[in-house]
Amino acid sequence: MIKFVPEPHLLESPRGRDWPRLPRPAVRDRREGPANSAEVVIVGAGPAGLAVASALWHHGVRDVVIVDRDGRPCGRFFDRIDRLGQRVLRSPYEHHPGVEGYRDCELLDFARLHWARLSATERREVRMAQAGHRSVVPVDVFEAYCDHLATSHHVVENTWPGSVREVLPTDDAVTVRANRFTVTARHAVLCLGEERRPAPEAWWGGGRPPAGVSYWDEPVAPGGESQVVVGAGLTAAHLIAGALEAGRQVHWVVREAGEHYQCADVNSSFFRPEGRARFDGVDRAGRLDLMRRFRRASIMFEFRPLLQQAEADGRLVVHRGEAVKEVDAGVVCRLESGRTIKADTAVLALGTTPSIGSGLLPSAVVGERDGWPDLDERTLRYTRAPRVSVVGAAAGLVFGPAARNIDGHRVATARVAASIAHGLRHGLVPAVAGAR
Repeated sequence: MIKFVPEPHLLESPRGRDWPRLPRPAVRDRREGPANSAEVVIVGAGPAGLAVASALWHHGVRDVVIVDRDGRPCGRFFDRIDRLGQRVLRSPYEHHPGVEGYRDCELLDFARLHWARLSATERREVRMAQAGHRSVVPVDVFEAYCDHLATSHHVVENTWPGSVREVLPTDDAVTVRANRFTVTARHAVLCLGEERRPAPEAWWGGGRPPAGVSYWDEPVAPGGESQVVVGAGLTAAHLIAGALEAGRQVHWVVREAGEHYQCADVNSSFFRPEGRARFDGVDRAGRLDLMRRFRRASIMFEFRPLLQQAEADGRLVVHRGEAVKEVDAGVVCRLESGRTIKADTAVLALGTTPSIGSGLLPSAVVGERDGWPDLDERTLRYTRAPRVSVVGAAAGLVFGPAARNIDGHRVATARVAASIAHGLRHGLVPAVAGAR
């Protein structure tokens, strides 16, 4: 049997091209803050928040305030990508922020409209997508598309910079308190995404990492001839590729017995209705087991030849089946096996955890069990606060691993936007049933 292995050149794509942009609307002085009331408040302007705002626009819900710590639609998402030097996504063209059931310009359409700006490799990937095959999406195309979506659906002028402190639901409304303003709305949607997983306290006693050690989403100490990367996912792969390109010797610490490669960030068996249906009819224990087994770190196949060659050349040393025990300034990493790694810098890519509303909503409202919120599966509303919904990774126990993927965002968005629009039109909040 012939096995197809994508080549590393697919990871390369131009960044920072000049794309035609729609005229920007006039935006009020952001120092004033938004109006103190709205029909809907969306917390978070990443790909999920962008999808929700766009869907509500199509439903005729235009009185929307989006609160985002960065204040730019998808700004933090692309800042993180650029910090890693990432140039392509592994979500295919069919996965993108957008609105199901409406004739929007979709991501593949957008790429084809700008054919002349694409490289030969990027054009080939578009043809692959048109033929129904797996394809690689350039970050540059995706960012330009998100900008197009944010402008055409009036998301830009409705997005306000602010760090949300509290989300306080009542029977009649939801009050969202940010650091600079407060907005009271009839509904709120939390699109909080995921946050990095911190290192165990035992590694250095808790708090900020020691000198020379940083997390993946922070500036990495410059220079040095050697670097340790801890983590088994795509973020770790990008960090390793960047360090190798800079000429550093890299030590890669992988807890599992080996690396796991797959095409997408979510196992393909969980895509589309038939994949998500794997969660239907499965009890809570079964769902928790599926999430434990399939929500695992993985790397794009395109990295495999590159990493294998670097290991064969001795530029990359992979410590498989190893776990970190301690990390000291210096940088000295002691592994549980008793081995010690010394390097100039270390970068930690330990995965992420879903933001489920804890710390914003009252804990009784979140109803956290096993790390997941208590949601109504039909509407993705909190069962104890039916005016507050979630879209994104927090809905993992409803949709499975795909909840954190852009494909999962589209499905969740369609459900949430339709439910909110129905409630606003008829002046009601549907009763919710307990989540399984």
